[in-house]
Amino acid sequence: MQDLLQLKLQAISALNEVNSLLELEDLKTQYLGKNGLLKQSMQSIKELTSQQKINFGQNWNLVKNDLEKAFSDKLSQFNQGTEKRVYFDPTLPGIKPPQGHLHLVTQAIEDISDIFGHIGFTRARYPEIDWDYYAFEALNMPADHPARDEWETLFVDQQPDTKMGKVVLTPHTSNGQVREMLRVNSKPPIRMINIAKCYRRQQDISHAVMFHQFEGLVVDKGINISHLKGTMDYFVKSFYGPNRETRLRPFHFQFTEPSFEVDINCAVCLGKGEINGVKCRTCKQGWLELGGSGMVHPNVLKAGGIDSSKYTGFAFGWGVERVFMMRSDVKIDDIRIMYENDVRFLEQF
Repeated sequence: MQDLLQLKLQAISALNEVNSLLELEDLKTQYLGKNGLLKQSMQSIKELTSQQKINFGQNWNLVKNDLEKAFSDKLSQFNQGTEKRVYFDPTLPGIKPPQGHLHLVTQAIEDISDIFGHIGFTRARYPEIDWDYYAFEALNMPADHPARDEWETLFVDQQPDTKMGKVVLTPHTSNGQVREMLRVNSKPPIRMINIAKCYRRQQDISHAVMFHQFEGLVVDKGINISHLKGTMDYFVKSFYGPNRETRLRPFHFQFTEPSFEVDINCAVCLGKGEINGVKCRTCKQGWLELGGSGMVHPNVLKAGGIDSSKYTGFAFGWGVERVFMMRSDVKIDDIRIMYENDVRFLEQF
């Protein structure tokens, strides 16, 4: 009997020190739980006589009722205050935090790298801030070429080098061509795909000041234009699917001869040039340029230390964003939206 009274007094004393619902729940479990102190006190009943057992049982129930009421009253005090009872079910699934994904341009770069990797191209990366020599001079561009004008190219405010010239934000990934030739000590074969950022002073629905480009370069003995055409066809069919159409247009680039521009039928208007009688904002004529290509000019091979009488090669440079825009299931009519960081747009990809 004395033990039951002492247990009750201990519980009441501890209950007066409780300051939160969590402490209240812990204390209730300690005294009134399935394996609590009150339940443990029942073990001593085995040593009592029959009458003592009756008296113990009656007193045990009184103590139990008193403690339950005391705990209930304490709980009522909390519920009347600002703190509310919170029930936690550990079996419920947790709330998953929002999970992002790779940017659509990064996804396109991975797809492009994978496609060219299947036909033996090695991924390379060259400077995005480079010397004028690699961006222009080594690519057979004369000093008065329009691309070398400050209205076309972004120049870095840095002291020019006597041999390499000024420093520029690379307007194309072609600066990696001669660098790759020199990297292999001017000893082909070369089969490179260079993907990097480029910068030009123009911006509209199909151009951005900063964009990504992938540059292909193949140099070996016996390389001809049929290899170029086959490589482009392989990429287009792999990236866009078998039903997209392409065309070649003769063009002029200083670093290739002969040169071509590669066009694909517009994914927005599907080559019609208009949508519901209104001229397509993206292509305006049914076709959109993917990028340039051609056979590597002998002067560029020479700058890379390669004998053009023994080796030939082809090169191409296409914009990643523009290539991605022309996928049939995308239908993006303004390249600038890719970099506006609108989550509603980005979550679609």
